[in-house]
Amino acid sequence: MSSASPTAQQARDSWIVRPRPNPVATLRLFCFPYAGLGTSVFRTWPAAFPSHVELMLMQPPGREARWGEKPFRTADGLADAATQAILPYLTMPFVFFGHSLGALVSFEVARRLRRAGQPMPLRMFASAHRAPHLPHPHPLLHGLPDKDFIDQIRRQYGGIPQPVLDNPDLVELMLPCLRADFTVFETYRYTEQAPLGCPITAFGGVRDRRITEREIGDWRQQTTGGFRHEMFDGDHFFLQGRRDDLIASILGDLSTLPPGA
Repeated sequence: MSSASPTAQQARDSWIVRPRPNPVATLRLFCFPYAGLGTSVFRTWPAAFPSHVELMLMQPPGREARWGEKPFRTADGLADAATQAILPYLTMPFVFFGHSLGALVSFEVARRLRRAGQPMPLRMFASAHRAPHLPHPHPLLHGLPDKDFIDQIRRQYGGIPQPVLDNPDLVELMLPCLRADFTVFETYRYTEQAPLGCPITAFGGVRDRRITEREIGDWRQQTTGGFRHEMFDGDHFFLQGRRDDLIASILGDLSTLPPGA
């Protein structure tokens, strides 16, 4: 019998959405979303992957189906909870994909798995986030008044759709999660540890106002395995406009994994 209380077990289970459960899959792809959203970021992805790849979509508290739950405000708390949530699913080879804040969270999850002696991802895909050891170079946004906070996100990232901005109720609904997520990555403090052993692929957008190609390329310092980086014609959210190219690049790397994965 599990020692976890029903409430803790329920919270852990709500982290993982499996849009296409596949008992014969040979590889799991854990997808970590960017700030403010959850599994909807990857809603079109399952159909683009072959049947042997099962997508595991991460749904942190405070987002989408979990709007009513309190979001995390520290990277340690978020990564600790995400690590516990995925442990039951590490029963086959797996890889991580994370975009923006999701890249940072997946990196910290991988470090926690290594520290606990758990299986490690065969590869990490870090998208639209500077290498984690680099300092945050921009003015902080998470403490701004609501109107200024939303306005700066719109100006610097362009990630909030206009229909949402035009709906005050939706903006009010998203605010707590967005502010918490920005607090997570703007207050993140990197701790020196040995590089990961798994290969890393880092992706960036050539028109991203926040992340440079050099900062994407610096992910190479976080692995003793293989590394490559690729830039796409897009802004911070190139995973939307260049979705097919991005997935094709991921599939190319997955095709190089060891036999049986």
